Amino acid sequence: MSYRIVDQETYYRRGVFRHFSEDCKCSVSITSRIDVTALRAWSKRTDTRFYLNFLYVLSRALNAREDYRLMWDWQNARLLCWDKINPTQYVFHEDTETFTLAYTEYDPDYRTFYARALADLQAAQQTREYGLDAEHHPNWFDASCVPWLSYDALHLELPDGHLYFSPIINWGAYREENGRFMMPVTVRLNHAAADGYQIARVFRLIAEEICALCGE
Repeated sequence: MSYRIVDQETYYRRGVFRHFSEDCKCSVSITSRIDVTALRAWSKRTDTRFYLNFLYVLSRALNAREDYRLMWDWQNARLLCWDKINPTQYVFHEDTETFTLAYTEYDPDYRTFYARALADLQAAQQTREYGLDAEHHPNWFDASCVPWLSYDALHLELPDGHLYFSPIINWGAYREENGRFMMPVTVRLNHAAADGYQIARVFRLIAEEICALCGE
């Protein structure tokens, strides 16, 4: 885990950061449908899991900008930027209707990431422990699928008094609309780190990464 300290005097969002970290602590979440037609077809053609392929493009998108890799070091009042952030998967157990967390280290190489994520998912399926270990995983973000529903909106309540900057991403089941497969995705970020532009950029980056992975 490595990071750099962000100079808050030259930080390009310093005015916005001060306001939403001191005067009005809050987060912002946006839900939008993304076109996963190509990713669905590519997953079938390559006999790979759509879920893991989306986790990969999501991880690449979030690692593409420093805005999504920030952390507030409240003990030392420092703004940090991680060199990379890693996804935390949530593995559902049908028999107990509970989840187990699976931590997967991000790698920009598709094959390396896919193998890691699959092994972590399979290991998590063998236990019924929740497995939360936030102390040893400070540079991790939540990536949670809601496969039982193709929803229109999702709202996550999270107190922002301690400036939680890690992205929280949810997505639901895709459904066919006018011949295309559309999937709801919800992006939550702290307002001190992101406005509407930065959040909208996540969706654009995901679309770009899907095209890159599928060769379009």
